[in-house]
Amino acid sequence: MCGRYLFQTPAEELIGEFDLASLPDDLSPQYNVAPSHLVAVVGNKPHGLGRGLVRMRWGFVPRWATDPNAGPRPINAKSETAATNPAFRDSFHTRRCLIPATGFYEWHTTPAGKVPQLFRPTAGTPLAFAGLWDVWNPNGESPLFTCTILTVPANGTTAFCHHRMPAILPRGDYAAWLDAKTPLAEVQALLRTSPDDLLTATALSGTVNSVRNAGPDCLTPAA
Repeated sequence: MCGRYLFQTPAEELIGEFDLASLPDDLSPQYNVAPSHLVAVVGNKPHGLGRGLVRMRWGFVPRWATDPNAGPRPINAKSETAATNPAFRDSFHTRRCLIPATGFYEWHTTPAGKVPQLFRPTAGTPLAFAGLWDVWNPNGESPLFTCTILTVPANGTTAFCHHRMPAILPRGDYAAWLDAKTPLAEVQALLRTSPDDLLTATALSGTVNSVRNAGPDCLTPAA
């Protein structure tokens, strides 16, 4: 799964990695991204006008929900079933997105307790999680944009913490993933477990355990 992650990629790297023309003025590092937070989301603009980055709430609310604050608001969706799951099916077909990240956190259970681990790309380049988005606006009220991160089976680097990991797309797959015209069989094939050497793990202190801690000290290595 992916329940917390790190977003601190510099603006120029985001623009280059995701082919963006600009970024929101209020975009800033997030050292302890947690469910319900506003997160950066990349998608295709309407009418073929390139890609854009906006902020959405992490925790998926389908457009047909009766109440955006009641019922499940999943932060993750299984890649194997998202195309047929009633909650995600429409978005899987037409509202796919990329969720930029610098790394993600999982917790390793040891005899001494749970130790947070930060998984970051070995190459130091930004990560792109495969995501889905939707907008809730049934009565013409202020629209609520939400998103979820797709997951796949863990690779050899992450499996010691959890049996699932976020679906991470290489840059060469961004266009096909975002294009609503890509055949669904090809879309599904993009959701695969990352190579073991894509990520490295670093044990951290317990600062990141609390969502109230949101500064760079979340990255303090374990003693």
